[in-house]
Amino acid sequence: MTATELSPQSQAAPAAPAARTEPAASSSAPSPAEAIASEAAGGPDGPEGVLSGRERIDALDAQIAALVQRRIDVSRQIQAARIADGGRRVDLRRETEIIARYSAALGRPGTAIAMALLELGRGRA
Repeated sequence: MTATELSPQSQAAPAAPAARTEPAASSSAPSPAEAIASEAAGGPDGPEGVLSGRERIDALDAQIAALVQRRIDVSRQIQAARIADGGRRVDLRRETEIIARYSAALGRPGTAIAMALLELGRGRA
Protein backbone atom coordinates (compact mmCIF):
# COMPACT_ATOMS: atom_id res chain seq x y z
CA MET A 1 0.00 0.00 0.00
CA THR A 2 1.38 3.41 -0.88
CA ALA A 3 0.92 6.79 0.75
CA THR A 4 -0.61 8.05 -2.42
CA GLU A 5 -3.64 5.93 -1.65
CA LEU A 6 -6.85 7.75 -0.99
CA SER A 7 -8.90 5.15 0.79
CA PRO A 8 -12.51 4.77 -0.33
CA GLN A 9 -13.60 5.76 3.17
CA SER A 10 -11.68 9.04 2.92
CA GLN A 11 -13.44 10.05 -0.29
CA ALA A 12 -16.40 11.34 1.66
CA ALA A 13 -16.29 14.97 2.67
CA PRO A 14 -14.85 15.47 6.14
CA ALA A 15 -17.39 15.94 8.87
CA ALA A 16 -18.17 19.53 9.70
CA PRO A 17 -16.59 20.69 12.92
CA ALA A 18 -18.83 21.06 15.92
CA ALA A 19 -20.24 24.53 16.38
CA ARG A 20 -18.46 26.59 19.00
CA THR A 21 -20.33 28.56 21.62
CA GLU A 22 -17.54 31.17 21.90
CA PRO A 23 -15.50 32.67 19.08
CA ALA A 24 -11.84 31.69 19.00
CA ALA A 25 -9.72 34.54 20.31
CA SER A 26 -6.49 33.41 18.62
CA SER A 27 -7.77 33.43 15.02
CA SER A 28 -8.95 36.38 12.96
CA ALA A 29 -10.92 34.17 10.54
CA PRO A 30 -14.16 32.65 11.81
CA SER A 31 -14.54 28.92 12.02
CA PRO A 32 -16.65 27.28 9.29
CA ALA A 33 -19.50 26.92 11.82
CA GLU A 34 -19.27 30.62 12.69
CA ALA A 35 -19.25 31.56 9.00
CA ILE A 36 -22.39 29.49 8.43
CA ALA A 37 -24.13 31.12 11.40
CA SER A 38 -23.12 34.55 10.10
CA GLU A 39 -24.48 33.76 6.65
CA ALA A 40 -27.76 32.61 8.14
CA ALA A 41 -28.05 35.92 9.98
CA GLY A 42 -27.22 38.10 6.96
CA GLY A 43 -28.75 36.02 4.20
CA PRO A 44 -26.84 34.38 1.33
CA ASP A 45 -27.68 37.09 -1.22
CA GLY A 46 -26.50 40.16 0.68
CA PRO A 47 -22.94 41.43 1.09
CA GLU A 48 -22.61 39.60 4.39
CA GLY A 49 -23.61 36.36 2.69
CA VAL A 50 -20.91 36.81 0.05
CA LEU A 51 -18.30 37.68 2.65
CA SER A 52 -19.19 34.76 4.90
CA GLY A 53 -19.21 32.47 1.89
CA ARG A 54 -15.72 33.64 0.99
CA GLU A 55 -14.60 33.10 4.57
CA ARG A 56 -15.94 29.55 4.41
CA ILE A 57 -14.08 28.97 1.12
CA ASP A 58 -10.88 30.34 2.70
CA ALA A 59 -11.30 28.01 5.67
CA LEU A 60 -11.87 25.03 3.37
CA ASP A 61 -8.83 25.97 1.26
CA ALA A 62 -6.67 26.07 4.39
CA GLN A 63 -7.91 22.61 5.38
CA ILE A 64 -7.29 21.25 1.88
CA ALA A 65 -3.74 22.65 1.82
CA ALA A 66 -3.01 21.09 5.23
CA LEU A 67 -4.37 17.72 4.07
CA VAL A 68 -2.30 17.87 0.87
CA GLN A 69 0.83 18.54 2.93
CA ARG A 70 0.02 15.57 5.19
CA ARG A 71 -0.50 13.42 2.07
CA ILE A 72 2.89 14.52 0.69
CA ASP A 73 4.61 13.60 3.96
CA VAL A 74 3.01 10.16 4.14
CA SER A 75 3.68 9.49 0.45
CA ARG A 76 7.37 10.27 0.85
CA GLN A 77 7.65 8.06 3.92
CA ILE A 78 6.12 5.13 2.06
CA GLN A 79 8.23 5.84 -1.01
CA ALA A 80 11.39 5.69 1.15
CA ALA A 81 10.23 2.40 2.71
CA ARG A 82 9.47 0.93 -0.72
CA ILE A 83 12.95 1.87 -2.00
CA ALA A 84 14.59 0.50 1.18
CA ASP A 85 12.82 -2.80 0.51
CA GLY A 86 14.29 -2.90 -3.00
CA GLY A 87 11.19 -1.65 -4.77
CA ARG A 88 10.73 1.12 -7.28
CA ARG A 89 10.29 4.76 -6.40
CA VAL A 90 6.95 4.94 -8.22
CA ASP A 91 4.17 2.33 -8.32
CA LEU A 92 2.44 3.03 -11.64
CA ARG A 93 -0.35 0.53 -11.01
CA ARG A 94 -1.21 2.30 -7.79
CA GLU A 95 -1.06 5.72 -9.43
CA THR A 96 -3.46 4.52 -12.14
CA GLU A 97 -5.92 3.44 -9.43
CA ILE A 98 -5.73 6.84 -7.77
CA ILE A 99 -6.26 8.71 -11.04
CA ALA A 100 -9.28 6.52 -11.82
CA ARG A 101 -10.77 7.14 -8.37
CA TYR A 102 -10.45 10.92 -8.59
CA SER A 103 -11.73 10.90 -12.17
CA ALA A 104 -14.78 8.86 -11.17
CA ALA A 105 -15.52 11.20 -8.27
CA LEU A 106 -14.84 14.55 -9.97
CA GLY A 107 -14.76 13.98 -13.71
CA ARG A 108 -12.01 15.43 -15.91
CA PRO A 109 -10.87 17.95 -13.27
CA GLY A 110 -10.42 15.01 -10.89
CA THR A 111 -7.79 13.59 -13.22
CA ALA A 112 -5.83 16.84 -13.06
CA ILE A 113 -6.15 16.96 -9.27
CA ALA A 114 -4.92 13.37 -8.96
CA MET A 115 -1.98 14.05 -11.27
CA ALA A 116 -1.00 17.11 -9.22
CA LEU A 117 -1.23 15.18 -5.94
CA LEU A 118 0.85 12.33 -7.35
CA GLU A 119 3.49 14.74 -8.62
CA LEU A 120 3.68 16.47 -5.25
CA GLY A 121 4.01 13.12 -3.47
CA ARG A 122 6.78 11.82 -5.71
CA GLY A 123 9.20 14.59 -4.87
CA ARG A 124 12.43 14.81 -6.80
CA ALA A 125 13.98 11.72 -8.35
